[in-house]
Amino acid sequence: MKTETTPVRLSEYQPPAFAIDTVTLDLALDPTQTRVSARLEMRPLEPGAPLVLDGDELSLVSVAINGSPLADGAYEASPDRLTIKAPPSDPFVLETVTEISPSTNTALMGLYLSNGNYCTQCEAEGFRRITYFLDRPDVLAVYTTRLEAPKSVPVLLSNGNRVDTGDIPDSDHHFAVWHDPFPKPSYLFAAVAGDLALVADSFTTMSGREVTLHIYCEHGKEERCAYAMDALKRSMRWDETAYGREYDLDIFMIVAVSDFNMGAMENKGLNVFNDKYVLADADTATDTDYAGIETVIAHEYFHNWTGDRITCRDWFQLCLKEGLTVFRDQEFSSDERSRGVKRIADVRTLLARQFPEDAGPLAHPVRPEVYSEINNFYTATVYDKGAEVIRMLKALLGDEGFRAGMDLYFDRHDGQAVTIEDFLACFADATGTDLAQFKLWYAQAGTPEVTAEGRYDAGDRTYTLSLKQSCPPTPGQPVKQPMHIPVRFGLVGPNGGDLAFASVSGGAVEADVIHLTAAEQTLVFAGVSSPPVPSLLRGFSAPVKLATGLSPDDLLFLMRTDADDFNRWRASQQIAIAMLSAETAAVRSGQASELDGAFAEALAEVAENDDLEPAFRAQILQLPGEADIAREIGADIDPDAIATARKRLVAMIAERIGDRLAGVADGMSGAGDYSPDAASAGRRALANAALGLSVGDGSRDAIDRVVTRYEAADNMTDRLAALSILAANAFDERLAALDAFYARYRNDPLVLDKWLTMEAIVPAEATLGRVRELTGHAAFSMTNPNRIRALVGGFAGGNQTQFNRADGAGFDFVADFILALDGRNPQTAARLLVTFRSWKALEAGRRARAEKALQRIAASDDLSSDTRDIVTRTLA
Repeated sequence: MKTETTPVRLSEYQPPAFAIDTVTLDLALDPTQTRVSARLEMRPLEPGAPLVLDGDELSLVSVAINGSPLADGAYEASPDRLTIKAPPSDPFVLETVTEISPSTNTALMGLYLSNGNYCTQCEAEGFRRITYFLDRPDVLAVYTTRLEAPKSVPVLLSNGNRVDTGDIPDSDHHFAVWHDPFPKPSYLFAAVAGDLALVADSFTTMSGREVTLHIYCEHGKEERCAYAMDALKRSMRWDETAYGREYDLDIFMIVAVSDFNMGAMENKGLNVFNDKYVLADADTATDTDYAGIETVIAHEYFHNWTGDRITCRDWFQLCLKEGLTVFRDQEFSSDERSRGVKRIADVRTLLARQFPEDAGPLAHPVRPEVYSEINNFYTATVYDKGAEVIRMLKALLGDEGFRAGMDLYFDRHDGQAVTIEDFLACFADATGTDLAQFKLWYAQAGTPEVTAEGRYDAGDRTYTLSLKQSCPPTPGQPVKQPMHIPVRFGLVGPNGGDLAFASVSGGAVEADVIHLTAAEQTLVFAGVSSPPVPSLLRGFSAPVKLATGLSPDDLLFLMRTDADDFNRWRASQQIAIAMLSAETAAVRSGQASELDGAFAEALAEVAENDDLEPAFRAQILQLPGEADIAREIGADIDPDAIATARKRLVAMIAERIGDRLAGVADGMSGAGDYSPDAASAGRRALANAALGLSVGDGSRDAIDRVVTRYEAADNMTDRLAALSILAANAFDERLAALDAFYARYRNDPLVLDKWLTMEAIVPAEATLGRVRELTGHAAFSMTNPNRIRALVGGFAGGNQTQFNRADGAGFDFVADFILALDGRNPQTAARLLVTFRSWKALEAGRRARAEKALQRIAASDDLSSDTRDIVTRTLA
C-alpha cells in the first residue's frame, strides 16, 4: 500500500521519454502466483535517458532486452519501480516476467479475485500492479493479450477481438488470445476470467456491420441482464444518430462483478461493471435502479469515443473524458425519458454533491492544477460540474455549432491523448468563437454567485435587469475573474406566458440567452407591455447560485405558471428553503412556528394537475432534504434544529392537504404488470411522493396506508418506497417491515444493500448502535465496497442528525471505520472520508468534535496516500 506521494503539478508536465508501440501480455492465472510475461516494443524519444517503469507491489522474476537477460548491475528493481540504467538508443524489445497474488489484492486495483473470478481495474494507476510499465495516459500502444487458466475457469476475456483459443496439450489448462487494433493507454487494459454465465445478442451498425454483444454475470442471474442489454443497444443507436459515432470492434462485452470500487469502467471493448448497474428485475430493482443502469451503460459505451479512441494526455485532463461523457449520457437519458424531469434530477445531484465540494476544503477546479493522489479527483466537480461546462458550451454555440466542434474533435484527434486546449480549439476553429473567457470554467474553483434586480417603468414600457457576478475564495485561489455565464431567461407576464420585447441594450442577448461576461451588467428591455416576473437561469443554464429577491408571491406565481419546468420546480424549492431556513432559526431561538399554508395549497394544485406529467409532479412534492437546508444556511449549522424545522413543515402540509395527497396516490396506483418505462415510473414516483408527505402529521390512517402499500407491493419500487417512508420517519412499524424485507431477500446481497441503507438512515438515537451491530452481520462485508457504501456510507451521508450527533459519537464511529478499512481498501476509505467535507459549517460544539475525529485519522502513522490526502485537505 502506497503511504507517501509527491505532489504532481500540471505546470510540470513532461512528455514521456519512451514510446511503447506494441504490448504483448501473457497472463498465466493462479490465485496466489499469477505469472505475467510482458513484451514491449519500445522507442526512445529522449536518447540517453534511463528507462523508469512504474510498479506497485510487484515481484520481478526476469528482465531482458532484445532477447538477452540483463546483468544485475544493468537495472534496479523494487516492488514499485524498475529502472533500466542504459537502454538502447535504437528501438528495442523489453521483456519482463513478474508474479502477483490476485487473491490477496483487497485494494481491488490491478488484477484481483471477486467471488472466485479474476478481474482487473486499471484506472487510474492499477496497471502497474500487473506489470512494470510507463503507466500514464499519454503512452498509447496496441495490445495483444494471452490468458491461460485451468478449464475450471472457462471464460477468458480481454480487450479487442478474440483471435485464438485452444487447449494446452497434456494439461487441464486452456488459453485465449485477444487483439485490440486500436492504440490505448494502460488504464484501459482489462482481463476477466472465471465461471460466468453469458447473455448474448447482436447489433447492426449504421454501416451494416453486425456486432456481437455479450453480457457476463453470475450463473442464475441471466434474466436480470435483459434491461442492461436493451439499454446498450439503445445507447449504440443514439450515439450513431446524435454524434455519428459507430462502434468499431467485432464484439462489445460487459462483465458484472460484485466487488468493484467504482460504478463501471470503460475498458476498450470489455467494460467491467459493478453488478448493481447491470442486474435488474421488478422484484429486486427500483425505477431508480433501472434509470441508473440505463445511464451507466450509456456512459461507459459512450466512452468508446470520448475516452478510448480519444483519451486524455494526463490526469489533469480527466474532465475531458468524464465531464464530456456525463453530458452525453445525460442527453441520452433526456431523449429516452422526460427532458425536464431528467434535468431536475441531474441538478439535484449537482446541488447535493458538487456544490458542497465547491464550498469546502476539497474545492478544486474542473481541471485541477495539482494533486497528491489522483484517485481522489474522481469527484463531482470533474464529473458533474464538468458536464455543466459542456452544457454551457453548447448553449453558447448552439446545436449546429456544438455538433460542428464535436465532429472536428473526433476527426482531428482520433487515436490521440489530448488536452482541454485541444478540445476547445476544435470549437473555436469550427465556429470562429473566442472561448478565452469561457476557459475560466476549467481553471477557477468555486460556485459563482449571481444576483439579479429588476425594475419596470410603466411610462417607458421598459424593464431594467441588473446582474452581478462574483465567486468566493477557494483553496489556493483567493481572487477570481468574471466568468462567461449563459443565463437563459423569460419575462413572464400576468397570464403566465412569456412577454415579448422590442429590443434590448446594455449587453449581449441572443434569443433567450443573456451572456453575462462582466462583473456587473445592466440590460434594458424595451417594448415590454406589462410588469414581468423574471424567470432566470432556465434549465439551470449555468452552475451558479442565483439570488433574485423575488417575493414569496412571485415565486408561487412561477411555481404555478412558468413555462420552464426547471424553474417551476426551482421556485417551489426556493419557497420551501426560505420557510425551512426561517423555521430552523425559530427552533433554535425557541420561537413559535410561522409556516405559510399557501405553499401547501400550491403543492396540492400541482399534484392534482393532470396536465403535468406525473414524474414532474413527483419532483415538486420532494421537499428539500436536511442536507439541502444545511447547504443553504451555510454556517453555524445545527442538524437537530433543521430536522425539527423540516418535520414541522411536513406536518403542516399533511394537516392541510393530506387527504388530497392520499387521493393523488390512489389515482396513480394503477393495476397491471410492472414496467420500468418512464411513464409508469413517473406514476409510481408521484404516488410514493404523495404518500411520503401525507404521513407528516403522524396520522394513523396515513401510516396504515404506507404499511398496506408495503405489504401489497408487487415491485421493488413501491416496496422500498414504503419502507423508506417508515424508516425515514422512525415509525415503529418500520421494525416489522425491515425484518420482513430481510427475510425475503436474505440470499441476495445486492438487494440487501437496500436493507442496510434503510437501517442506517433511521433518525433515532439507537441507530448508531444498530449500525455498529450490523458491521458484524452476515449480510455485511468489509471487503465489498457496495456493502460499505450501503451501511456506513448510508449512515454518514444519509442520516444528518445521527452522523452529526452533538456528542460526536457518529464522527468517532465513522473515523474508526475508516482507519480499519484504510489498510484493506484505500480508495473506498478515502471516499468515505469525504462525508466530513462540510464539518467547518457546523455549530461550534459539533465542529470541535468533528475536527477531533479528523485529527485522530490524520495522526495515524500508516495511512494510505489516498486517505492522507483527503484528511490533510479536509483539515487545511
